[in-house]
Amino acid sequence: MPMSAPDYAWHFTPGNEFEDEPGVTGTLAVVPGGELWLPTGRVVACDPFVELGCGEAEPFVAEVAPGRYRVECAVATLTDPEEPEPDGPPHRRIAAARLVIKDTPTESWEIGTRAGQDPAELGDDEFFGYPVDVATGCFYDAACDGTFPRSEEEEGLLWDTLYSADWFSGPQLITDPSTGHTVAAFMTGWGDGTYPTWVGRDAAGEVTCFVTDFFVVPAEAVPASA
Repeated sequence: MPMSAPDYAWHFTPGNEFEDEPGVTGTLAVVPGGELWLPTGRVVACDPFVELGCGEAEPFVAEVAPGRYRVECAVATLTDPEEPEPDGPPHRRIAAARLVIKDTPTESWEIGTRAGQDPAELGDDEFFGYPVDVATGCFYDAACDGTFPRSEEEEGLLWDTLYSADWFSGPQLITDPSTGHTVAAFMTGWGDGTYPTWVGRDAAGEVTCFVTDFFVVPAEAVPASA
């Protein structure tokens, strides 16, 4: 069977704890990242240093009404009682990123698909996801892609934000001053890899959120979803 989604409300409940490895505990917090503008409601999730500005990133099949929607990250602080207290900032990893569309309870989850993708074709524990090569993920509206030119040679708004912000602390909202178009970017858990984005729906079938899982929280630590 294809990979199934846990209940991501658990990730976004402050104070929840999990065991990362023997002796290492993760404690979750929710860090807000401002409001993402979706002028068309066609959501894209990708590594912005790879796909943003290329005109090739496909939006998800699931669309939402145009508007502004909050972005937040579930951030895990990892501690080991046998290790000395760090001299610098705590060891943090972004466990999941969420684009909240509605605040109604999520009753079901489906893997985010793009045009031409069929979940029925997935094998055991397989999923659709986006590849990450620069340890960064993002959400943005498909109509905003041309606003942000491809980030090359470590220049541009994305690189400026990367160098100036503490990316492990939570999401960063990047706004183009000439258009107001926005990108919500964040570090991807342990770094490079391929990560799934899930679409949550409420009892009426309406989209509640998009959640990208960075596999920081072990699946067995979270209750099964509906």
